[in-house]
Order: sequence, then C-alpha cells, then structure tokens
Amino acid sequence: MQKQDEFLARRPGIIGEDQFRQYAVLIPLLDTPEGIFLLFEKRSDKLRRQPGEICFPGGKLEQGETFCECAVRETVEELLVKPQQIQIFGPGDIYISPFNLIVHSYLGVIKEYQNTFSTDEVAEIIRIPLDFFRNQQPAHYESRLINEPPEDFPYEWIPGGENYPWAKGTYDIYFYRYENQIIWGMTAYVVRSAVKLMDEYHLFPPHEQMQ
Repeated sequence: MQKQDEFLARRPGIIGEDQFRQYAVLIPLLDTPEGIFLLFEKRSDKLRRQPGEICFPGGKLEQGETFCECAVRETVEELLVKPQQIQIFGPGDIYISPFNLIVHSYLGVIKEYQNTFSTDEVAEIIRIPLDFFRNQQPAHYESRLINEPPEDFPYEWIPGGENYPWAKGTYDIYFYRYENQIIWGMTAYVVRSAVKLMDEYHLFPPHEQMQ
C-alpha cells in the first residue's frame, strides 16, 4: 500500500520532458523613489546565442541545483550582485517553448543595486517601469508551426503514407516597445505572465513602493 500511496501523491511529470533543455530566469524588480521597475539585460554582441537581444538574467540548470538556485546563481554572475541582495518573492509561471525549451521563472527584488553587470555577457542594463507593462498590451503576431518529417521517415508504417494529414499548429509572438527598446519572444511571454500574477496576487500595486 505504501507504493500505491506514493503513486497517488506523486507530481505528474511532462511526457517528453527529457527532450527539453531546462532553464531558469529571475524577473528582477527594483524599488526606487520613482516607483517599481523591471530590470532587463541587453545581451552582449560577443555572445553566440541571441546577441543584442533583451532578456532577464538566467541560464541553464546545472546538476544538483534547484531552478530557484539556478536563477539566483545566474543573476549573481551576470549582474555582479551578492546572493543576499536578492529577495525571492516566489515562482512565476513556467514557459514551455515549441522549440524544446522549458524556462522556470522567479520574481525577486534586487536590493541596493548599483548598476553593475558582467561585460562578458551583458552589453547594458535597461530599467522599465512596471506600470508601463500594466498599461500597455503587447503587439501580437501568429506564426505557423508545420511538421516536417525527416527524409528517412517510414511513411509505409502509417495510414495514408506520404499523404498523411499532419496536424498544424500556431505559436504566438508578443512584442513590447518601450522608447527605442524591443522586448519580444520568450521574454515578452514571461513579462506578460508575471504582470498578470502580480496583479492577481496584489504584488507591487501601481505607484506603491515596497516597505
């Protein structure tokens, strides 16, 4: 019965999750006299992946660490802050990309931030008022996803063969434009979700500073 009880209480996994790369990001907030700001990074042009794009601090999960630990570690490395400067408020939602990527997000405040960052990974930091995202709906575009089997696919094993009616899907792409900065793609997804959570749980009400 013990095994049955354990099975009853288990957390369901995601089928195929082992085929996805696992990442974690921090959604950093700054408490300033002017209000609450979201802190973004512009990725260095020296980076191989997505140079020049705007993102949150984060990276790939390392063996033996939790997703929250990963988000904090990457933030410390990229923004040159101390772990004790980061106050985690809780988990955001999980982003699952159709491109074999799972990203866990965490909301947190960086205390006494002095505009530091690692020039190896970050070109500049960008502060955007939280109220901007509360008041601004992102632009929305829809991209089609099409199934393209490999050349050696065994069509003879499936009904219809090469004429099999593969399902097609869509992928929403969001854009926020703040002054001359563009936040889009996965980062826009995470922002959109985080703002909804903050409003739902009454975190950081408009124009209110944290105590």
